[in-house]
Amino acid sequence: MTDKQNPIEKDEHGTPKDVPFAKRIKSFVVRAGRMTELQRDTYARHMSEKGLTLDMGMLDYAKVFGNDNPVVLEIGFGMGKSLVEMCQANPNLNYIGIEVHTPGVARLLRDAEELNLNNIRVFECDAIEVLAQCIPDASLQTMQLYFPDPWHKKRHHKRRIVQPEFAQTIRKKLKIGGTFHMATDWENYAEHMMEVMEVAEGYENAAGKGEYHPRPDFRPLTKFENRGEKLGHGVWDLIYTRIQ
Repeated sequence: MTDKQNPIEKDEHGTPKDVPFAKRIKSFVVRAGRMTELQRDTYARHMSEKGLTLDMGMLDYAKVFGNDNPVVLEIGFGMGKSLVEMCQANPNLNYIGIEVHTPGVARLLRDAEELNLNNIRVFECDAIEVLAQCIPDASLQTMQLYFPDPWHKKRHHKRRIVQPEFAQTIRKKLKIGGTFHMATDWENYAEHMMEVMEVAEGYENAAGKGEYHPRPDFRPLTKFENRGEKLGHGVWDLIYTRIQ
């Protein structure tokens, strides 16, 4: 139990300071970015409505969303365009997005407001801590990880979020039959993901052992991805199902 006289100190992203969890290797960098006046206004008005925080503890999705629809969690939604598109296309699903980039959170909230979307909620903090503190075991229909930081330099590969321990953390949060969907435009990272996931206990490759998955229709094609394809750049999707 936390001493009320000495509460855990947290940084601006809700990350606990001076505790072992905060000392782990981070898989992301918080990049500075300016917010427009509209973004700041939207952020202030709508984080209270659609924002989630670590101090909420384990979430009761029915209370959070007001229904019992399946829940999809996405880590690192960037500016939120594709996540908003999925929310709009699938009103029968509930989405939780996690992002550390404040302008991206503000942009997603603005777009959700304009489209009157009520099936999206947002965390602005470290995904590893969200998973540990707020996501109940065996509760997610889908886990999405699209275009995470590839940390392309070999000496930085240890910072890649897809590691054996992370794969098991995700498996624990997925329902049996739930899926872990990854996508990257770095072939070396795709190979790394494949190497980790093919030997991860409790998973089955939805495309067949050792195979990448064709881009599913439900994952929106981003402008960046479309431009890359025209230039001959590849994109690799991997989908793994929790089988036990």
